[in-house]
Amino acid sequence: MARDISTVGVIGLGTMGAGIAEVLARSGLDVVTVELDEAGVARGRGHLQHSTERALSGGKLDAPGRDALLGRIRYSTSLSDLSDVDLVIEAIPESLELKADVFTELDKITRPEVVFASNTSSLSITEIGVHTTRPGKVVGMHFFNPAPVQKLVEIVKTVVTEPEVVTEVVAFAERLGKVPVVIGDRAGFIANALLFGYLNHAVRMYEQRYATREDLDAAMRFGCGYPMGPLALLDLIGLDTANEILDTMYHQSRNRLHAPAPLLKQMITAGLLGRKTGRGFYTYDAPDSPNVVASDVVSTVDPAPPRPVTRVGVVGTGTMATGIAEVFAKRGLDVVLRARSLEKAQASVAKVKKSLDKAVVRGKLSEEDASAALARITPVTDFEALADVDLVIEAVAEELSVKQAVFAALDEVVRPGAVLATTTSSLPVIECAAATSRPSDVVGLHFFNPAPVMKLVEVVSTIATAPDVVSTASAVCTAIGKHAVHCGDRAGFIVNALLFPYLNDAVKMLEAHYAEADDIDTAMKVGCGLPMGPFELLDVVGLDVSLAIQRTLYLEFREEGFAPAPLLEHLVTAGRLGRKTGKGFKDY
Repeated sequence: MARDISTVGVIGLGTMGAGIAEVLARSGLDVVTVELDEAGVARGRGHLQHSTERALSGGKLDAPGRDALLGRIRYSTSLSDLSDVDLVIEAIPESLELKADVFTELDKITRPEVVFASNTSSLSITEIGVHTTRPGKVVGMHFFNPAPVQKLVEIVKTVVTEPEVVTEVVAFAERLGKVPVVIGDRAGFIANALLFGYLNHAVRMYEQRYATREDLDAAMRFGCGYPMGPLALLDLIGLDTANEILDTMYHQSRNRLHAPAPLLKQMITAGLLGRKTGRGFYTYDAPDSPNVVASDVVSTVDPAPPRPVTRVGVVGTGTMATGIAEVFAKRGLDVVLRARSLEKAQASVAKVKKSLDKAVVRGKLSEEDASAALARITPVTDFEALADVDLVIEAVAEELSVKQAVFAALDEVVRPGAVLATTTSSLPVIECAAATSRPSDVVGLHFFNPAPVMKLVEVVSTIATAPDVVSTASAVCTAIGKHAVHCGDRAGFIVNALLFPYLNDAVKMLEAHYAEADDIDTAMKVGCGLPMGPFELLDVVGLDVSLAIQRTLYLEFREEGFAPAPLLEHLVTAGRLGRKTGKGFKDY
């Protein structure tokens, strides 16, 4: 590095500033911290004591190492003590006015070559930098919380940031053991711009009573493998912080999907800010505690008793149909698997046998249990063979006309009182129900792929679904070891309605040349702890499937922000569909 950085100033000793100071001191740097007053210094010192104590008890630091780390940090209440530092990182509250004042003062105190970095998560670095005589040496250095643990740092350059400054700050972040991504100056940068639109959408779903907070959170944890559900994550971030970030993003983007959900403002006004106040979407046993206590929201609706289910029909021979048949058979239920030909039926049973054999080899199933499960599956070709089942699950192609034909055929042969279910992931369940003379018996049971592995099932009730049919669907999910979440019959249900607008936003970000696909993927995996980045996931799902779901969402809600990104449409037209064709957003 051209610039020798040995002493760093940190302004602000809240959770974030204290975490950054710890990261710097861990790397052997001397740190000068500045707070408003002695009370702020004491709070910051407390954050550092607590964090390093945890590292000590967790075996990540030894006692001499901890003492050395804390010894490298000096505390002050005067900006003038930063006169000799080599770099300054600002981590004060998200107020442009406050940050502007601090940077104006810093400009007078520090040497002309010193670089200023702001840890802002949403404000414009350009607007902050113009309050100095050195805007070319002002960058964003957005750490993620908790800074000692999270690896991602977003390095934000403006149109006037000197290229060598960016290079030096990237090298400095790497020296700290972080994973830097370089991006331009726009609200939310990468991670927050993609994350907070998704979080806001979840709040709107909850606000509209489309699904409960528990079901919204469980859907994203079990359906997408996210480390936290959206409402629990908002409680952790702080509802006031989330509202500020969304508001800043909206004023830059004018995208209605970034306009903070009204419920957020109501909760903030009521002092329900999340974990830090002990109550947000959930109630906690104390302020700053992660432990959720029993809710004061009590359901007044007694669920209807479920109908008995011992024999299940599955219509279809694809991956989803065979997976569902396997799940039920392993749990001791008799399964009638209906295919269009005997060859297809036998091929499906062979697929189930192959899957069961794998489970035996891996020690997850005994040979006896595998043989018993396979014996419970009866392949058939006539709909009449489903006449006496208690539940039929349709898992044919995602075409409404095909599904309606199946439901019309089932309506004629299946006994009265049996539950008819569709596994559709995007089509209206009520359209399937309308093909029968018993719409009250029809429900959505959206399994996730692969069905034997994925724990989530979305139970989708239409305006016509009978209460005991919903109860039956829930009881069946419990019986086969799945986690049921409940929602109404609208495009995307919970998971796809939250997931695909986020994926679409990522495509728009790439389309605007704001960041590279790899950097966006890195930001979401490293910064937000997601199992896959958006472009990796799109390539796995299939760009044609993703486009179809996005179009369905747009046609249902007519939200401008849900309109499929033109780049996604162009890639599909060009035949770049993802992993299945060897080319998508990436080449395989």
